[in-house]
Amino acid sequence: MLLSSHQHIKIKGLAVAVPSVRIPVESYYPIFGEENVQKFSEMAGVKQVTRAINEQTASDLGYEAARELLLTKEIDKKKIGVLVFVSQKPDYRSPATSFVLQQRLGLDKDVMCLDINLACSGFVYGLQTTLSLLTNSTKQHALLITADTSYKTLSPEDRTMIMLFGDSGSAVLLEKNISYKETFQFGLRSNGAKFKSIITPAGAFRNMDLPNKVETWSDGINRSDYNTHMKGMDVFGFSITDVPALLKDFLSTTGKAVEDFDVFALHQANLYILKQISRKLKIPFEKIPVSIDRFGNNSSNSVPLVLCDHFQGKEEKLKVFISGFGAGLSWACGAIEIDTKDILPLITSDAYYQEGKI
Repeated sequence: MLLSSHQHIKIKGLAVAVPSVRIPVESYYPIFGEENVQKFSEMAGVKQVTRAINEQTASDLGYEAARELLLTKEIDKKKIGVLVFVSQKPDYRSPATSFVLQQRLGLDKDVMCLDINLACSGFVYGLQTTLSLLTNSTKQHALLITADTSYKTLSPEDRTMIMLFGDSGSAVLLEKNISYKETFQFGLRSNGAKFKSIITPAGAFRNMDLPNKVETWSDGINRSDYNTHMKGMDVFGFSITDVPALLKDFLSTTGKAVEDFDVFALHQANLYILKQISRKLKIPFEKIPVSIDRFGNNSSNSVPLVLCDHFQGKEEKLKVFISGFGAGLSWACGAIEIDTKDILPLITSDAYYQEGKI
């Protein structure tokens, strides 16, 4: 386990944006059959998912969250020195989407822009990275933007994924000040030997000449090599064994206990996995907020979405255990603090960057 710790920085604000379109699982009755859909919904805990319109990218949702956050907090943009964008659905192959966001947000030229290609572990990895960069910079603020529009690479006939994944974007504003007493701690692991467990085989440069041809795969699902494919049993086993093991190791190594945290904001993989983690770590399930029922699995954005969904508008300071796990394979956890008055109301937007079309 890679451990890291960061001090004298706090979460100054958090905002989340979702598209207006909601797709209920019942709409898939004609495709997969009512019985199959109901079984899926009961196991995964999904009743509907959010869905971006065709023109809207992940960065559009992240932009809406970041723009509202900067306006609300009235931040001097010249004090922002780091912009990190985490997504597996960038605007272009090149350049990195963080540069597009820098321009759209009107940030100063004296800022470091960085993209991170991660999915479900992306918020935790991204937060650790952004904190590290801010700590070793001369600027006072940093922006972490996580967003995904997972639907855009899914086969419409993939019953294992199409009803599961939702779209959203988030922005976290970090502020550095020697007077802050907050401490962030993280534990991270990776297993590249399992890189094929969740993969979109074509569309980049390893298999760039493959035909975009839909065929029946060994699991009986029709998809092309340009669709994201998940080896369900591999990922399920990883989620209920490797992930709880990391969480236990982190608590033991840092000298913390379940009782030290007010809430466990966990990646919303599916409801069954959340219950398994709860059971294995003896976490009271009421400490694990659930958003997958109304928003689906939101990839890198699951953790900020669940915090915004459940704690916006309250007046309390929370000690939060966070964890994300997925493609890579990658998994991570951390201990953070957040003042709920700094969580903005959920933003709904279908806006997109019309100037981004070439």
